[in-house]
Amino acid sequence: MQNDEQESLGIYLRQISTIPLITVKEEIELADRIKNGDDKARETMITANLRLVVKIAKEYSNIGLSLLDLINEGNIGLMKAVERFDPTKGGKLSTYAAWWIKQSIKRALANQSKTIRLPVHMVDRVTQIRRTSSELAERLGRDPSDDELAAEMNLPVSRITLLKSVSRKPASLDSPLGDDEGSTLGEVVPDEKAANPYERLQSKSLVGDVNSVLAQLEPREADIIRLRFGLEGLEPLTLEEVGDKIGVTRERVRQLQQQALRQLRKNMSSMEKQRTIEEIKEEQRIAERAQILKGILEQANLA
Repeated sequence: MQNDEQESLGIYLRQISTIPLITVKEEIELADRIKNGDDKARETMITANLRLVVKIAKEYSNIGLSLLDLINEGNIGLMKAVERFDPTKGGKLSTYAAWWIKQSIKRALANQSKTIRLPVHMVDRVTQIRRTSSELAERLGRDPSDDELAAEMNLPVSRITLLKSVSRKPASLDSPLGDDEGSTLGEVVPDEKAANPYERLQSKSLVGDVNSVLAQLEPREADIIRLRFGLEGLEPLTLEEVGDKIGVTRERVRQLQQQALRQLRKNMSSMEKQRTIEEIKEEQRIAERAQILKGILEQANLA
């Protein structure tokens, strides 16, 4: 990181560290005021959660954008979450906002990286590799091997090696992999459009919303998704545990899960296209406010 950028980041982090956090009660009160058009309440809600953005942005560092850029993008996602947050549907803003922050950051990485135009699903995979590697290292007391990572993530070892190389040093998706068939990086990565379906489900706070989506699946597939991802307050289960529960093999659970996720992607993609004119206008208003906030932060030496 260049000295001037590092200095700007240091100033920003010091400034937001002094901003008071808000209680759940205050969060509810602010949300009600925001609904009634109170800009001051909106600003308070946003600034009180800026540290959450920094925490999430650090998970995506060294993939293509500087930490400061990631924070700026994440702040736009936070603003969008504050606009849409409804505490009457259950859950805290931090849980709800995390999804919007991650989406904003991942889109920025996919669209703005100067070294590589990573598709969003690649950003997801790289982040999952890092998280899983860290969790395994903690359990094993050492860095996990590629074989161990592959087994944990249900991916081929070759895919793990590829994703680790991307996370260490960005490369063009058109770069050859060095195999006999002339495959490229872009060709070996599956086309998983946008965010992973479970992350999209997390963006909906009502259990009824989750059920309405899962209701479009076959009953057994819906049960597998609920068990595997810990929906509706359940603890996430492994493939083996789900198999024992419903009386099928681990491999069959994996096949049914992939089939269900493909259907979820298709269904949710269709849902996302059905945006109302008001939603489009709301997004335009959020974009305008993001530019205003960025200007204010720059004037205050916060960005």
